[in-house]
Amino acid sequence: MKPKRYMAVLAVLALSAVGCSEKATSGDGGGKDAGGVKTGEGVTAKTITLGVLTDMTGVYASLGKSVTQAQQLWAKQTNAAGGVCGRQIELTVRDHGYDPQKALAGYTELEPKVLGFAQFIGSPFVAAVKQRIDGQDKGLVLPQAWSASLLGSPYVRVVGATYDIETINAIDYLLAQKRIAKGDKIGHVYFEGDYGENALAGSKYAAQEAGLSIVEQKIKPTDNDMSAQVAALKKAGVKAVVISAGPRQAASLVGVAAAGGFNVPVVGNNSAYAPQLLATPAGPALMKDYYVAASTLPIGAPDAAPAKLAKEYAAAYPKDGLDNGVVAGYTAMGVYGEVLKKACADKNLTREGIDKALLTLSAYESGFGITHDFSDPAAPSTRQSVIMKPDNKVPGGLKVVRPAAVAKAAESFKSGG
Repeated sequence: MKPKRYMAVLAVLALSAVGCSEKATSGDGGGKDAGGVKTGEGVTAKTITLGVLTDMTGVYASLGKSVTQAQQLWAKQTNAAGGVCGRQIELTVRDHGYDPQKALAGYTELEPKVLGFAQFIGSPFVAAVKQRIDGQDKGLVLPQAWSASLLGSPYVRVVGATYDIETINAIDYLLAQKRIAKGDKIGHVYFEGDYGENALAGSKYAAQEAGLSIVEQKIKPTDNDMSAQVAALKKAGVKAVVISAGPRQAASLVGVAAAGGFNVPVVGNNSAYAPQLLATPAGPALMKDYYVAASTLPIGAPDAAPAKLAKEYAAAYPKDGLDNGVVAGYTAMGVYGEVLKKACADKNLTREGIDKALLTLSAYESGFGITHDFSDPAAPSTRQSVIMKPDNKVPGGLKVVRPAAVAKAAESFKSGG
């Protein structure tokens, strides 16, 4: 889809979604159970239903599958242990295939039927319904998206560092390792739209602080061959490259660069990697000098929580590989579960009760390397990033090269500002 048409579709559908949301707030099926717990949309005496809007067939198909299965595993384990607030957790899944029309149609279909959303892949799609969520629906959405444009909403809450901060941390790693220095040029290949442009804001700020300069290369999600971008960056004489795109684009970039003798370090945002890439011709180049920043330990880390999850996920889905989507999905469900427990204790399982409960989570520790603070809707839940490197000898294909840390430049940076 051409960029202008793509954004026009999002704008029209967003307006349609807002129009559809003009519903009576009293018609939410609310009430109280025998224990005096207030209930609303998506909650019955026996179940709590959450929506999952994922990508099983599009740009992030491998990520979407892992995130969704991890969330289904969490629900199965939680239900086996008695559920939450005497209720079983049900997940209603829709695959939007990274298509704006399907994503927004899926949201419109599920919103009246669920308490909130445990997953919503795609920053542009979440942003397109943010006005509706904030104005009418008010159901808690934990997106698998980290654009700073999503900050500020009490209901759309980013779990992890936003792309701009994550990019600053990634560039800081290269500076700390003396792979780049003041005066150098670094390239930035990025998706058009919220994701890539938010990451670009981070690289520009990091460059300004460190005396670097940025050579930009904007691409579309449908661009899979990075030959032209590599040629342009090589000609510009960049000393490193940041990629804020999908796994396919990252593999092409690194593979084409290696084949052409363009040997510079490449760092990617959390969405720019999948372990399946290690089995492609780009695998050796990825393991040589490619790095990924994320707000979790990788699934192959030896720490207790990742090791336990890796074992349980492999047992539940023996035919599927491990990747960091498993950690991301499981972590998001863990946050939602903690919120549900607090809301139950407050005897309020309505959307209002869920939103209030989340604000009390100021030091949530999931066991995956980072403590999250959800007390301020205007801030990401953390400014820290773990830096990882591909390794085919590690389950999930990533090993930690720098534990969770925040760059000095990222501490003072105003995300989304």
